[in-house]
Amino acid sequence: MTSQRLARRSLQTRLGLAYAAGIYAAGVFVLVLVAVPLASINAAIPKDRPTSSTITETGPGISLPQLLTGSAVALVILIPVALALGWYVAGRFLHPLRAITATAQIISAGNLHQRLDLGEPTDELTELGHTLDGLFARLQASFDAQRHFVANASHELRTPLAGLRTLLEVTLADPDADTDTLRSACQEALALGGHQERLVHALLALATSERGVTRWDTFDLAHVVEGVLASRRDQATETGIDLAGHLTPSVTAGDPRLIESLVANLIDNAIRHNHPDGHVKVTTEASGTQATLTVTNTGPVIPDNQIQRLFQPFQKLAPERQGRRDGYGLGLAIVHAVTQAHHATLTAAARPEGGLSITVRFAYGSEPSLTSGNDHAGTRDRGRSASSG
Repeated sequence: MTSQRLARRSLQTRLGLAYAAGIYAAGVFVLVLVAVPLASINAAIPKDRPTSSTITETGPGISLPQLLTGSAVALVILIPVALALGWYVAGRFLHPLRAITATAQIISAGNLHQRLDLGEPTDELTELGHTLDGLFARLQASFDAQRHFVANASHELRTPLAGLRTLLEVTLADPDADTDTLRSACQEALALGGHQERLVHALLALATSERGVTRWDTFDLAHVVEGVLASRRDQATETGIDLAGHLTPSVTAGDPRLIESLVANLIDNAIRHNHPDGHVKVTTEASGTQATLTVTNTGPVIPDNQIQRLFQPFQKLAPERQGRRDGYGLGLAIVHAVTQAHHATLTAAARPEGGLSITVRFAYGSEPSLTSGNDHAGTRDRGRSASSG
């Protein structure tokens, strides 16, 4: 705290000296501007005769030594006056900065709701205050989202662990358990372990994606989608889903692994939440500097006001979806994370006949956003090269 006060005073001292130097320089300039003409006039008058026979004596004039002495005294007096004015002006200019510093010291991870609220007048310092207020708001939203995510993740992990514990306790408590019973219990335990492993893998994918893009390569989006489609055709055939692709070359830049994760999760989500004999259509196209990916699928009707929830972790809209073990409610959260990491635009719209149409537009320099039909829906950053459901 002491060093911060010294630093603050040092800044005020430097600004005060700078302002004082300016005031002093202005005073010297004014004195020179006034004294030099007077001195030249005095020097032009002969000492032994008057300037004009018509001029009568009105009093003693100002001699050159008196003029110089008065100017020197004025310059000496101007020094403390300039310092005082410089210190006062510097303090006035630094007052908003001190308010910003004091509030920023109060704000912490548990007190992110406080804001600077500098108000008027609008200048560079108040603009800085508004920028910091926006930063604090985003930090608060990030901390709240993190706490919410940790709570959900803990709940999702506790459920299979509790099931595994119950299975083992029941099996061990059965005195008549034979080899077949133990084998069956082991198989169920392995299934629960596999479920936990996939869930942890999904959580790691989500956490890894929050770090953002660490590499930017130029690649063809259609080529990435084609590879994912080839790996998902057997899954689509087994579930009776018609998986179709209409791909045109679409060159963009980013992390190919994260983009592959985005595509895989979009397609897996479209296949998983679909009707028997439904269809999934995947298209890529290029428009100017944008590369566009669109995934459209049939499925249950989704209310427009519920689309935002789809992009939050562990959110499952339909009750029948909650009982399924092949999804964790993380797939579209990872999709949005990868979109945000690449500063792309994600648009999701519910189809009137059921299902979703999700479009991702990759463009250089675009600001991340998410729209749900005609409404904006806020989400957060994530992504990784993995399908998480």
